[in-house]
Amino acid sequence: MARMAADAIFSKKGADILLLDVSGQFFLADVFVIATGTSRPHVQALAEHVEEKLAGEFEVKPLRVEGAGEAEWVLIDYGDVIVHIFQPAAREFYSLERLWGDSTRIRWEEPAQTES
Repeated sequence: MARMAADAIFSKKGADILLLDVSGQFFLADVFVIATGTSRPHVQALAEHVEEKLAGEFEVKPLRVEGAGEAEWVLIDYGDVIVHIFQPAAREFYSLERLWGDSTRIRWEEPAQTES
């Protein structure tokens, strides 16, 4: 599910996509997907696309979505997987990569072909 979320973000030109295994440090989730959008509308579009793709493939809805209105940082909580989509300044400020620096990075590669 985390890889599909990352693929969905990539397909809509999301940037700096990172998957972190936080299962050893965070009891509420196993994986964080972290990505950057360029603007408020872009972050909103990325978040909506993730929800659409995961609903279509896994028939799941998020447990909660936070920040979609402001879209500085949208958090989409699927339980085991939490997707974080930031605008650049918010990503730098909150620096989840540094905060969760002891977490293992999960290998993810950009798909060979992108979808529209």
